[in-house]
Amino acid sequence: MPIATLSLHSLGYCCQKAPPFSFKSSFLSKPTKTQFSFAFKTTEKRPFSHIVSMSMEAGIGVMGTKLGMMSFFETDGTVVPVTVVGFREGNIVTQVKTSATDGYDAVQVGYRRVRDKKLTKPELGHLGKAGVIPMRHLQEFRLQSVGEFETGQKLAVEEIFKEGDLVDVSGTTIGKGFQGGIKRHNFKRGQMSHGSKSHRALGSIGAGTTPGRVYKGKKMPGRMGGSKRKIRKLKIVKIDNELRVVMIKGALPGKPGNLLRITPAKIVGKNIPKS
Repeated sequence: MPIATLSLHSLGYCCQKAPPFSFKSSFLSKPTKTQFSFAFKTTEKRPFSHIVSMSMEAGIGVMGTKLGMMSFFETDGTVVPVTVVGFREGNIVTQVKTSATDGYDAVQVGYRRVRDKKLTKPELGHLGKAGVIPMRHLQEFRLQSVGEFETGQKLAVEEIFKEGDLVDVSGTTIGKGFQGGIKRHNFKRGQMSHGSKSHRALGSIGAGTTPGRVYKGKKMPGRMGGSKRKIRKLKIVKIDNELRVVMIKGALPGKPGNLLRITPAKIVGKNIPKS
């Protein structure tokens, strides 16, 4: 019986006489796009592939603690606003990953010593295997080559950076909580007089029947801050080995006490390949 002349009565008769079948069987061969399209939805699982989304760094970096901001006077009297970054005990290589063992080249670094009870047993086992002290923060730096690093190696800031170098600094910004459009997106407020009833309201957020919805990405009130940010190509003004601090020109993400990640600045074609 052709599919075009198949009726519901005959379909029910076939289902009673014939053995159970599914719409995926050869009974309905070569279906069109509109015929029983719901019956041909597959739930195949794609093969899992290990993909590392971490970006390549221009060189090994360190972790530090933001201490605050101050004014730095250069030799010619120029006042430069700087952020002071301190370094607690740590910045020790805890693991070296290679393409042969992990699929990519990276160096794992630990920072800020803590008591043993602050870490879990798996974390203590991982650090104990490397022969290093218990540390709170572990971060990876993906590099082009990791041959010169070994487990337990201590990274000194004065050996990696020098005054005048450009660095990329990333951290978590200060959380502002739920804020409106004026503070979050610098919207202008409405009139405060002359009978206006719209002072700090958001206003219209879209058209009417067409498109009949609000576009994705519309600037609206919401949670502000508390997200990861990277400030690129900041200059190191001063390195004080006695105080174990580094002064970096400009403002850095977060409030005093926050964790910062400092790496050499990426310059395409110089320390980072173009492709």
